[in-house]
Amino acid sequence: MIAHVQTDAGFPIDAVLDTTALVLILIGALLCLTAAIGLLRFHDVPTRLHAATKPQVLGFLLICLAVALSVRSWAAVAFLIPIALIQLATAPLSAHMVGRQAYRNRTLDEEAMYVDELRDKDPDPR
Repeated sequence: MIAHVQTDAGFPIDAVLDTTALVLILIGALLCLTAAIGLLRFHDVPTRLHAATKPQVLGFLLICLAVALSVRSWAAVAFLIPIALIQLATAPLSAHMVGRQAYRNRTLDEEAMYVDELRDKDPDPR
């Protein structure tokens, strides 16, 4: 743990790290809140997936970084890195799989799609 280290301005580095962690937690929580609002607001599968994965993953990573700054322990960092990597791997993958299945089942709003790159590649999805 870092203790009693002074910055050039004369205040302890602990205050800087704690303030940074607080700001990161607030931004991460706001991003997670926007993901939840997007899930409730949007009406079709692709837009809901976009709202659920992109801000949620970034918010989660910011919260993990804030926890690492707040705890200031290598054990916590070693614990948080695999969690963040698993989140980075599974959220986009699951969103892709759900989105692809929604496209195949035609449970999406086709009028909202500007470009349909899969139309020629997958003419009869069933």
